[in-house]
Amino acid sequence: MKAVILAAGKGTRMRDLTDEVPKPMLKVQGKPILKRILEGLKDAGIHEACIITGFRAETIESYFGNGAAFGMKLSYTRQATQDGTGKAPELAKSFVGDSPFLLTYGDILVAPQTYQRMLDRFHQGDFSGVITVTRGEEVAKGGLMLFDSAFCLESLVEKPTDQELQQLRSEGKIGPGLPLWYNAGIYIFRPSLFDYTQNLEKSARGEYELTDAIASMLKSGHVIAGREIEGRWVDVRDPEVLAALEREEI
Repeated sequence: MKAVILAAGKGTRMRDLTDEVPKPMLKVQGKPILKRILEGLKDAGIHEACIITGFRAETIESYFGNGAAFGMKLSYTRQATQDGTGKAPELAKSFVGDSPFLLTYGDILVAPQTYQRMLDRFHQGDFSGVITVTRGEEVAKGGLMLFDSAFCLESLVEKPTDQELQQLRSEGKIGPGLPLWYNAGIYIFRPSLFDYTQNLEKSARGEYELTDAIASMLKSGHVIAGREIEGRWVDVRDPEVLAALEREEI
């Protein structure tokens, strides 16, 4: 198993904190976010990763180098145009080869055991991938994931409208006593993913969306297993979240 880490963005919501460093290199209790991710991957037996860099790429590349000092083998590919999550993984296509790979954003912190749990789930069946989810309450704020009785993905609705929510309630897909599952942004895919990312068209917000590729995979009959994140899951999205991490409030 290999890993691909998306770390090309500046992280504009961090304001002046990312003027000089990319968001994945911001420190949480003295250690860069990206280093924490790599340590978790290594603990799960993943020793080879490709990091997609962009803004201040040299900061990441010079810090980690070829990965030998961290017990890993690292390579880099630079994303020249920030045009969404759908096309970014394609930059690592030659690195991936015919290997399944774990895909994560470079600003999501989870308990280190999460990666091993994902691998365990992937090996439980003949899956084309694994998608991680968290429980939530605010239905319209993110990617709503719907699963079957075997906890395999049935469909996904990105920021559902009131009309879509009403339809889901009438179908019994959401309602009292049923958990609401949100996309947690860490995945495992087989290289077949690239058959779908290559045909993506830009969404209404002008970006290529990874979730559109996943939806196309489902329509083509691919089976994608779900895995709930246990313990900590933090999208380090803004200075307030970063400050809470420093205070060990998350």
